[in-house]
Amino acid sequence: MEQTVAPPRAATGRELAERITQELHKRVVGQDAMIERLLIGLLTGGHVLLEGVPGLAKTLTVRSLAETVAVTFQRIQFTPDLLPADVVGTMVYNQQTGEFTPKRGPIFANIVLADEINRAPPKVQSALLEAMQEKQVTIGGETFLLEEPFLVMATQNPIEHEGTYPLPEAQVDRFMLKLKVGYPERSEEREIMRRMAGQDLAPLEVVATPAEILAARREIAALYMDEKLADYIVDLVQATRQPEAYGLAEIAPLIEYGASPRATIYLATCARAHAYLRGRGYVLPEDVKAIGADVLRHRIITSYEAEAEEVTADDLVARVFEAVDVP
Repeated sequence: MEQTVAPPRAATGRELAERITQELHKRVVGQDAMIERLLIGLLTGGHVLLEGVPGLAKTLTVRSLAETVAVTFQRIQFTPDLLPADVVGTMVYNQQTGEFTPKRGPIFANIVLADEINRAPPKVQSALLEAMQEKQVTIGGETFLLEEPFLVMATQNPIEHEGTYPLPEAQVDRFMLKLKVGYPERSEEREIMRRMAGQDLAPLEVVATPAEILAARREIAALYMDEKLADYIVDLVQATRQPEAYGLAEIAPLIEYGASPRATIYLATCARAHAYLRGRGYVLPEDVKAIGADVLRHRIITSYEAEAEEVTADDLVARVFEAVDVP
């Protein structure tokens, strides 16, 4: 496959990521995959959903990431009694002037952490997800643009269902990546215990600016991708909708709906970012494979038959990557 020479600033993204990662590891032990995916979200402007049991440093990592960049940060703890106005803001009456003035909510920040997003009712989830999609909110008939960089990172607990409101598939689709955060290794857990034994969190330095983040986004968007690789990405997404055409007739009954067109866009974007973080000026099939499950797992809706056979979306994504020819 044709390759081009890396652009002059291709290493910038890797250096930026290394600076941020180095700071994060002052607090976070392990979780390299999660940190890299969060960096991909930050450097592309794609929202990230983190799913994992409590205690895996999801909230800590996002909060620490915000501390390493010179941006504003807001954490919203989602609860069943939360209202849309608690997220986007509301109109407040001013007794001195006799007028209503807008009071902006916590959504007006560069990085927003939506903690336990599945605990809030659908109205609140919709208010947040509309802001994610449109990059603007309306308060009292007046529209306010959200300042770039704007990024939502949400967490949810997969094992506790009482008092939760699962995100509809159409809304989950607005997240560029859905990460499954796993338990640390034994040695990592030993280090976590040592670090957290009655000690305060290590202070972090600001090592990146919004200008650097936005510059990296422009460079990632311009990264070279061969036409054959673009066809490969389209084939992967098409195979989730028309499995029979790719020799996957046996999984057709297991898929209710295939991945949306957003999957094609985000696969290309994330593959570029994955290559960029490695200092390359071109994308390889390995970049697509490395990020594929995180882009596709929440965009494939499994059928009742798949649930009965205990086949997950991750299983189906793996089958698709095995069947589609690599350029």
